Amino acid sequence: MADYIVRASAAGAQIRAFGATTRELAEAARKAHDTSPVVTAALGRLMTGGVMMGAMLKGEKDLLTLQVSGDGPVKGMTVTADSQGNVKGYAIEPQVMLPPSLAGKLDVGGAVGSGMLRVIKDMGLKEPYVGQTNLQTGEIAEDLTYYFATSEQVPSSVGLGVLMERDNRVKQAGGFIIQLMPFTEDKVIGQLEQNLKEFSTVTAVLDEGRTPEEMLGLLLKGMDMEVTDTMPARFFCNCDKKRVEKAIVSIGRKEIGEMIAENKDIEVNCHFCNTSYTFSVEELKGLLKRG
Repeated sequence: MADYIVRASAAGAQIRAFGATTRELAEAARKAHDTSPVVTAALGRLMTGGVMMGAMLKGEKDLLTLQVSGDGPVKGMTVTADSQGNVKGYAIEPQVMLPPSLAGKLDVGGAVGSGMLRVIKDMGLKEPYVGQTNLQTGEIAEDLTYYFATSEQVPSSVGLGVLMERDNRVKQAGGFIIQLMPFTEDKVIGQLEQNLKEFSTVTAVLDEGRTPEEMLGLLLKGMDMEVTDTMPARFFCNCDKKRVEKAIVSIGRKEIGEMIAENKDIEVNCHFCNTSYTFSVEELKGLLKRG
């Protein structure tokens, strides 16, 4: 199943919901960064949350960035998503290995540790919106749930999951975000709470072969769910040599001159997709002339 996001409403628009399957983009990130299983799970969850939150943005050029910084061995992760279903991300320490959690699962919370979640929305205004909350568990879904409740005052339920194969490939990945509107009736909230109790896990549902629509159908059972939109999702980085050239020019003539004086090719690496760009001494001289 190709990655995609579903947008839905339920209970006469008292609830809005997003569901996604993200196996391919989580696997693309694993390959790009050669992440360990626990980091694949952590980054896959954050990218899944990010790509659904990106789908909430209104403007075509709007961008969302999620930054997790913690005292765990992974140190931190950054994910950027746009409103068209594109997402990219990286972990500071991609090779972290940890024993399983007490529940026998990948210990994402242990890898992330205690720290902060920052949500930055660049919507073309003078200043971007920045929301910051303390990490609650480091497991990502609970941290995003807490962020929505405290920074955006929107009661939400977030579920995220990444299931690994024995050979460390991603078997399943996906998630949901369910949000209550201010006028949601008590009986609707009660029904949703009951549905959430009966729901197993994101990865278990996807591994049964269910679609994001069917996953939301279980979560919004008995509430007249209506799918309002679907969009493809993918791991995509918009870096290229021209963008990297601009970044080199921006560091200043003195620094470029020092690079040329060393008389060696330089290599510039993109954090988000791990692509390397090589610049020869002649190319650097050309950039110095242009700069």
